[in-house]
Amino acid sequence: MSTSNRPERVGQEIQAAIANILTRGELKDPRIGYITLTGVKVSPDLKTARVFYSMIGTEEQRKDTQKGLEAAKGFIRREVTEAVNLRVSPEIFFSFDESLERGDRIERLLREVKEKEGW
Repeated sequence: MSTSNRPERVGQEIQAAIANILTRGELKDPRIGYITLTGVKVSPDLKTARVFYSMIGTEEQRKDTQKGLEAAKGFIRREVTEAVNLRVSPEIFFSFDESLERGDRIERLLREVKEKEGW
């Protein structure tokens, strides 16, 4: 059975299309602050796309950003469908990517241990 990398390629195109929307400032919702898209995972049938993003801010700001992205989902889906030539418009879900935060925390902990141990 061969595995196709089409979902991965479509994910990259979706990520580029959403990044373009964000950089052009087309989302006017003040709840959506400065976010970084960290990846897009598309289902094998290309019907759903999970967009991962990260941002710097408080937990409340993250929740507000999530609400703003959810509110703009229809607009983003329509724009992505125009930008990426697909038969079926994928349903888009937004998820906060905590991996950068976890990596930063691990790095701080290692630095603390290094300072305490005198490495």
